[in-house]
Amino acid sequence: MKKLELIHNEILSQMLEKKNKLTQKQLSKQLGVSLSTVNYALQPLKDMGAIRINLKNFEVVNPRKILLYWASIRNLEKDIIYSTRVDKEVRQIERLMPAGIIFTAYSAYKFMFKDVPADYSEVYVYAGDLEQIKKRFPQNNQIPNIFVLKNPGIRRLTIVNLFVDLWNLKQWYARDFLDKLEEKINAILA
Repeated sequence: MKKLELIHNEILSQMLEKKNKLTQKQLSKQLGVSLSTVNYALQPLKDMGAIRINLKNFEVVNPRKILLYWASIRNLEKDIIYSTRVDKEVRQIERLMPAGIIFTAYSAYKFMFKDVPADYSEVYVYAGDLEQIKKRFPQNNQIPNIFVLKNPGIRRLTIVNLFVDLWNLKQWYARDFLDKLEEKINAILA
């Protein structure tokens, strides 16, 4: 995940928490990125009318535009740093994951909402310590069902990050998860 995407994630997360007015300086400090990076990330959002930049802050005008913009520029496959196959049920794989990982995609939806809109057979995680995962799930040449994504410094998965990750998955059942998640996001934004 690029720094620009971290900025989009933070803007949307704060929007969902009903903090509509944000400052570039605040984002820069929270995310540990330069002010110029924040301004660069905001420019396309301003150009499409998703945010309004004021003298001392900016406000989100259309969070849905930001969400769809981020989903369209996200390249989940590029962030995969390790993948392998384990011939176990998904629940077993999830239980065997080491501490410190952050589930995303189907597993994250299941844990966040205590619901599973469709059966799934892959586990996606963000991880900093890849060695523990490699020990538990050795590399092989079979079609993978475990995907490890580079963790850019997120400490918890947000609902908007989950949306963007699900948006980028190719499995047919990703649509079922995405539809249910959209209902939940729309309810929050209403």
